[in-house]
Order: sequence, then structure tokens, then C-alpha cells
Amino acid sequence: MADTSNAHPDPSPAAPSAAAHSLAAMKIDRQAGGRARRRRRWPWVVGALAVLGAGAAVVVPRKVEVQAATVQTAYPSQQYNQLAASGYVVAQRRAAVSSKATGRLVELNVREGSLVKKGELLARLDAADVSATLGVSEAAVRQSEAALKQAEANLTLAQTQQANADDELKRTQGLSAQGFISPQALDAAQTRARSAAASTAAAQAAQATARAAVGQARAQVKVALVNRDSTEIRAPFDGVVLVKNANVGDLITPFSNAVGTSGAVVTMADLSTLEVEADVSESSVGKVKAEQPVEITLDALPDVRFRGSVSRIVPTVDRAKATVMTKVRFEKLDPRVLPEMSAKVSFLSQAPTDADQKPVIAVNPKAIAERDGKKVVFRIGSGDKLEAVPVTPGRMLGDAQEVAPGTLQRGDRIVLSPDAGLKPGAAVTVAAK
Repeated sequence: MADTSNAHPDPSPAAPSAAAHSLAAMKIDRQAGGRARRRRRWPWVVGALAVLGAGAAVVVPRKVEVQAATVQTAYPSQQYNQLAASGYVVAQRRAAVSSKATGRLVELNVREGSLVKKGELLARLDAADVSATLGVSEAAVRQSEAALKQAEANLTLAQTQQANADDELKRTQGLSAQGFISPQALDAAQTRARSAAASTAAAQAAQATARAAVGQARAQVKVALVNRDSTEIRAPFDGVVLVKNANVGDLITPFSNAVGTSGAVVTMADLSTLEVEADVSESSVGKVKAEQPVEITLDALPDVRFRGSVSRIVPTVDRAKATVMTKVRFEKLDPRVLPEMSAKVSFLSQAPTDADQKPVIAVNPKAIAERDGKKVVFRIGSGDKLEAVPVTPGRMLGDAQEVAPGTLQRGDRIVLSPDAGLKPGAAVTVAAK
């Protein structure tokens, strides 16, 4: 039998692989073409971006970094300033009003801000026990006055009896001299006269005792009235209530610090005695003298200047702070000035005028530059673009320089120490401080 394996041989596995490889070689590699095109475009993109960046640098100039300050208002009176100090507004007449008595508060007629007159009733304590004592004292007065009237009546009777006994004694003595009566009758008349005189003396003593009892009873009434007045808390002077320290129902104990009790009922001050207490450095106190003119500014009223003068200098030094307390009075008090306001005091070489206390425009002297023979400042306008504003410098007012009124306004931002190359229209950025 013939071998059929050679007649129909099996296809070799290498044959399909060769065919597949030939087909694969005939395919178009689209990805390779894309990568090639991308590699060819990339240098053009980079070049375009570089050109755009250069153009942007030309069109959008680089911002210059500058230091900036603010246009402010100043006062011509600052040119007279020799020394500055700080302190607080204080009422020289101030009191924590309380009562000598101890009791529960049953009436309170004022609150913070109440204006009161001297002697006005502010509050009242429970006075039931004091009123009862006053009633007993008044009854004792009436009783002693009745006893005095009785003693006076007894004295009148004794004086009448003594007068009768004296008259009888005179008649008896006359009759005895004529021999009409016996010596025994004369002795009896003399005895009656002496007895009447003793009764009169006793009645006078009783009257004096009764009068003293009336005085004592009336004194007890006065004591009770004083105690009752102690339960009525009244204003010691004209002023305004600053603090209400207690409420109705509180136990008022002025001489105790026990928990749950109060001492003062209200704290009040006389606002007509407001002054500034300023601490002046020990090393600078030689620049201050009595009646020296000053200018006072308050943090609560920064745009108002108050004229004043040195009232007195306290003759002692605070060892801890090395300062001397100086009292400064207001030339004219303003109702807006209140106790404990923070104040700044400028000690001046001369008294300021009304014109000296009117605000003017001022700038930092470093902001003034010269361009084309003119004094200008560079104002930072909208879009952070510079504007050259001509100015006319004036007086130095402390650390600021006055400029004539013009286009500059308070709050405008200006460039400090501008470079010679800085021009109007330049874009700037403000450096962080």
C-alpha cells in the first residue's frame, strides 16, 4: 500500500506567517504620518508663541514698583508744637454716691445719663425702723412738753402761795410790833413763809428738769430725722449720672464688702469740671509751664481741635512710668466731650488762631519732585496709571508739608521718592510695606 503522506502534505505553519507579514508591509501607517507631521509643526508653534510674547511685552509695558503715601489734612497750629503727650478726659468733681445707713434699696429715681441738681433725691432705702423710732421720739417730745407745762403750773401756784405767805408775814410782823398778837403767831407766819419759799424753789427745779426733758426729747427727734435722712440718697452737686451701681432690691452696705451687697448706689460727675490729665515724660517736663497754650484732640472727634491751657502740674513723679501728671483745662467745653475719652495734647509755643485750626492739604515732603522746573507729585490714578499734579509747597507742619489747594484731595495715593525716569502715564504697582 502506497504511503499517502507524501501525496497530500499538511500546510506548513511558516507559510501563513510569511503571507501575513507581506500583507502588513502593504498597509499604510497613518499614526507614523501623524507623528511626523506633529514633529514638523512643533517648531512653528514655539516660534509663534515667542513672537506673541515679544509683541505682548512691547504692547503691555512692565509695571514699575513704587512706594506710596496718602494725601492728608494737616493743621497750621502744628507748626507751634513743642511737645506732645497723651491722656484722658477726667471730671475733677466726681463722686460715688452712697448712704451712711444700711438697708434695702426701695426707690431709684435716676439712670445713666440723668442730669441732677444738688440736693435732688436720687434713691431711698427702706426706712420703716427709722420711721418707728422717729414716732417714738416725737411722742416723747409731746410727753415732756406736757410735763413742762405741769411744772410751770406748779411753779406758778408755788409762787402765788409764797407771795401770800410773805404778805401774811409782813402783816403779822406789824401787828407783833404793836403788841396785838403773840410771839407764837409771829413764829407760825415766819414758818409758813419759809415753807412757801421752799415750795417755790422745788417748783423751779421741777420746771428746769421738765425743760431739760423736752430738750432731750427734741434731740432724739433730730437724731431720728438724721437717720431718716440717711436713708434718702441725694445729689451732692449738680452733675450727670455716669454709672448706676445698684438696683431696687439690692442691700446697700456702704462700709462692707460682703458678697451680694453694694456700696455706692450711683457714680456721678460734674461735667463743668472736665479736664485732661496728660502724662508728660520726666525728661520733657521742663518744656511745660502753667497757663501754657495747648491744643487738644480727642480720638472720638478726630477732626475737631480744642484750645486750652495748662491748669497745673502735679508736683510729683510717677516712679513706675517716669512721667509727671499735667492737668489741662478746656478753653470752651463741648457737650460732645465725655469723661474717660482718650485725648492727645500738643503743648504750643503760642496760642493758635482760628485760621491755624482750619485744615489744609499736606503731603509727605518726599513725594514732591521737580519736572521741567515745576514742583509736582505723581498721583496714582485709575488703572494704576500715574498723573503728574503740579503743587505749590507751603509751610512744614510737623512731618508733613502744606501744599496750596488744587486738584489733590484727601485720601489720594501719591508716589514717594519718585525716580527721575518716572513719567506720567506709567503703570505702577505699589510695593508691600
